[in-house]
Amino acid sequence: MTRKPLRPELADALEQGLHNIGQASELTGVSAKMIRHYEDIGLIAPPPRTFANYRLYGDPELHRLRFIKRARTLGFSMERIRTLLALWDNPHRASAEVKQLARTHAAELGEKIRELQAMQRTLETLARQCH
Repeated sequence: MTRKPLRPELADALEQGLHNIGQASELTGVSAKMIRHYEDIGLIAPPPRTFANYRLYGDPELHRLRFIKRARTLGFSMERIRTLLALWDNPHRASAEVKQLARTHAAELGEKIRELQAMQRTLETLARQCH
């Protein structure tokens, strides 16, 4: 009987649909440095590794990295992302907690939009005054 190694070779892992950190970076738009950082601060779990110690990422990890990137792009703080991920990871979470968090951030985004629109109007006025 042949035993499957607990830590596969990279080629075997890639055949199984897993990705190394470079591929995960390409697929998510998150740099390898940031992926390692997110692991260090606990936003993503330490991934399994190959026999040669390469990190391996599957679809759930890629989805989580995309979520983090999208949230950062939209201006969510790291602490807010941590809270959202904790809620996401907890199937017994109270939906009222999620709803309140979403409403709070929506209000903050609304304020940011108003500020950006005011800046846009100022810049357009400035541009019209230039000859």
